[in-house]
Amino acid sequence: MSLLQVKNLGVQFATHDGVVTAVNGVNFELDPGQTLGIVGESGSGKSQSVLAMMGLLAKNGSTTGEALFQGRNLLAMDAHELNRIRGDRLSMIFQDPMTSLNPYLTVERQMTEVLELHKNMSRGQAKKRALDLLEAVRIPDAARRITMYPHEFSGGMRQRVMIAMALLCEPEVLIADEPTTALDVTVQAQILTLLKELQRDFGTAIIMITHDLGVVAGLCNKVMVMYGGRVMEYAAADRIFYQPSHPYTIGLLGALPRLDHDGSELVSIPGNPPNMAHMPAGCPFAERCTHRKDRCQSELPLLHPASHDGQVLRACHMPSQELIALNEAEIHHV
Repeated sequence: MSLLQVKNLGVQFATHDGVVTAVNGVNFELDPGQTLGIVGESGSGKSQSVLAMMGLLAKNGSTTGEALFQGRNLLAMDAHELNRIRGDRLSMIFQDPMTSLNPYLTVERQMTEVLELHKNMSRGQAKKRALDLLEAVRIPDAARRITMYPHEFSGGMRQRVMIAMALLCEPEVLIADEPTTALDVTVQAQILTLLKELQRDFGTAIIMITHDLGVVAGLCNKVMVMYGGRVMEYAAADRIFYQPSHPYTIGLLGALPRLDHDGSELVSIPGNPPNMAHMPAGCPFAERCTHRKDRCQSELPLLHPASHDGQVLRACHMPSQELIALNEAEIHHV
């Protein structure tokens, strides 16, 4: 049985202009020790999907569908029940640690509070556990730095603190929402290596939300590509990178800079993402797709198997083999 099963997840927001659907019909599964990458442009619904599961939507947000964590629906839990799981068995690393950490509390107090609440530890026990985790994420001189405030840490060190906090209770699922976006490439590589090592040591399942396919290539087992609030393609990472079968996935891969190219221009995806308040009747990617047909603009493609073994799912009207043949010369491997 999967650790986490998301079934037909929908996220809606009530606005002055009417109801806006940010996520529509998302399905995926996550097994223990597995890493799922959720990729797509800003506004594609990546973050809202996991915020819905964590009960962290804005006040005007609502959900439909199910998010079954070990058989229990997170979306149906009240705040008290969800708080017992959130931070303990489900943890999240946010994009900007400076806005996620409390500037008025020391790192020690922010970490020990979690353990006192969820594990009923004494202050001394909690501090020892916090120090162990800070050392695990390679915070130098942890015994001294644990008494500092967030502003006294660099961006990379603050992100390490956030990772340590997320792992305090040894959660079964760790959600990382763009955890390396604000960091330089050297620190980014260090954080990704750290996540892989911690996953190996703790056996934690990870959901990695990012727009960076390079991050996905180095960390993830499965990849879910989102656009316009819907899943465009869902498959094992190697299938996504070596044989993508959706025009949007191919476009994302083509836009990646590569060291082995001769300096030619990057291939960009024309146009802009759709207005989520006024979604088209057909495929949300149709207006930007170079392979679109009349059917694409009037009929919404459903997610369906696109490979003989059923391991690749995609939402596209064009036969996958025809698309792969058309784009064979343009597909860029990571």
